[in-house]
Amino acid sequence: MTTPAASTANLASHLRAFDFQNLFVSGLGWNYHPGQPPMVGVDGVEYQLRPVAEKAGFAVFVCAPAPDGSIPDYPTRRKLEAQIAKLAYENIVIFADANHSRQAWHWVKRETGKSPVARERHYHSGQDGIAIAQRLQELEFTLEQEAANPPDIADVANTVRRALDVERVTKRFYERFQQELKAFQEFISGIAELGNRQWYASLMLNRLMFVYFIQKQGFLDGDTDYLRNRLQQVQQQAGDGQFHDFYRLFLLRLFHEGLGQPDADRAPELARLLGQVPFLNGGLFDVHDLERGNPQLNIPDQAFARVFNFFDAYQWHLDEWHPDDRRRRNDNEINPDVLGYIFEKYVNQKQMGAYYTKEDITGYITRSAGIPWLFSAAQKECPVAFLPGGGVWQLLPANPDRYIYPAVAHGVDRELPEHIAAGIADATRRADWNQPAPAEYALPTETWRELIARRQRYAALKTRLLSGAVSDINELVTLNLDLEKFALDAIAQAEGTDLLNAFWRALTRVSILDPACGSGAFLFTALNILEPLYTAAIAGMRGFVADLEI
Repeated sequence: MTTPAASTANLASHLRAFDFQNLFVSGLGWNYHPGQPPMVGVDGVEYQLRPVAEKAGFAVFVCAPAPDGSIPDYPTRRKLEAQIAKLAYENIVIFADANHSRQAWHWVKRETGKSPVARERHYHSGQDGIAIAQRLQELEFTLEQEAANPPDIADVANTVRRALDVERVTKRFYERFQQELKAFQEFISGIAELGNRQWYASLMLNRLMFVYFIQKQGFLDGDTDYLRNRLQQVQQQAGDGQFHDFYRLFLLRLFHEGLGQPDADRAPELARLLGQVPFLNGGLFDVHDLERGNPQLNIPDQAFARVFNFFDAYQWHLDEWHPDDRRRRNDNEINPDVLGYIFEKYVNQKQMGAYYTKEDITGYITRSAGIPWLFSAAQKECPVAFLPGGGVWQLLPANPDRYIYPAVAHGVDRELPEHIAAGIADATRRADWNQPAPAEYALPTETWRELIARRQRYAALKTRLLSGAVSDINELVTLNLDLEKFALDAIAQAEGTDLLNAFWRALTRVSILDPACGSGAFLFTALNILEPLYTAAIAGMRGFVADLEI
């Protein structure tokens, strides 16, 4: 006997009835939560939590309404979740009002090395609840699944993430890209040297991948299937059995005379061949040395048909975050991060003179330049929040360890061995200080002397943050604190719309300039840093809007 799949209609029925326990236990196969209802205090107000379900330690709570019977406002919801995470680190919190007219489903995306990001789904009485139910349907655990492979908390957390957030597919795409690249280079004729064929195959697939992004937005003659349709047109015009014309008669002209050339410089008849296509000034579509030096270079139509079949298996989006949360997300969606990832894997450094800065350096430079600018711009809009002791800076003394990098704090909670500790006050007893320290105390290759210096730095940092003396974003750069996490918290926990609007205005005005842009490593790093801040600002605005009476 097999367990029937969760019915979307059934889940939506439980949702509309505010019957959360049956939704999870009967509908999704979760377990009854054995815990007692705890109380959680925020800003002097106590909120009752009702545990409704759990799976392998991942907990689901319903939070009682605010004293006036409404759902707590968004900043309070964030603070409550931070307190609830101390009870159950992985959790979903359902906020419901006393009149059973509104729900706010609150979940926090947690990734190692990244700041947590809150995600919310809202339900209002009168809605059918199908949109949320479709998401929740993916959280089902059947008896057969659990018998074959009992889940642990990591499995449940990953399941929740797949259901409530977007999972990138860049690496999986890259693995398939490698296979297609090898196949494509076998079709190339007219280039004798293997290395040059490999280089040209990489260039062509990178060009085609870029074109796929813009065609799916309708930027190529308004046709979202532009390349495939043009391939079929060329073959129809050439006649039966003539499948070697697309590359030279159409594709090279699209690259060099269309995308690589301003409208004013294009031949008059080109519009009939290409339609309306934009000029992309970046060098990717310029005539390449391999094209110039190999006049017999050719690629059969079959190679392009295969590439198009590969690319058509994915959904191509220029934006990484989609504002319409109701749209179901698929695991075959890719975004422009793929371009940078592929370019940096396959560019020929010797021949192109291209060298790349690693992610840790691009991240440090971009954070240290961009985030202080955002704070400076927001401060001009809402100066009161940035005064010494103001709301923004209160985040630091409230939880200083959150903004000190984990590497700095590694092992500081462990008491030093007696023979090592003795050398702190008595320099004559430091005989072992230059020896490597064990991993439970130390970072890789760290000696006791280096470890003690790091612990002292950690203690000084924490003392300074606890004192409330830090009230300048540039000082966070000097102290090498986690700027990204601090910025995200400042936006996500903004207690008023003025501050949130100030950050939003700064985010929408910022411009990032990379004058030596190659694959766009710095620009993609900036995108990865700014995107969570945009998301937090939008989520915050949604939280405030959702609190308004409709």
